[in-house]
Amino acid sequence: MDGTKRADIHIGATVMVVQKQDQRTGKLTEGIVKRILTNSAVHHRGIKVMLESGIVGRVQEIK
Repeated sequence: MDGTKRADIHIGATVMVVQKQDQRTGKLTEGIVKRILTNSAVHHRGIKVMLESGIVGRVQEIK
């Protein structure tokens, strides 16, 4: 699953996110969702989340 639909993502899920500074390289960071930051139901670049580690990024893949 990709991370474009908010309904697919829940707190505690393991996801792969791309951080703002890594968007050009596409480097992904794995983590567990702490908060969902995007309010809209769908976002074409990925739903923005905060991981338990404090990292903020857009979900690219749901594990």
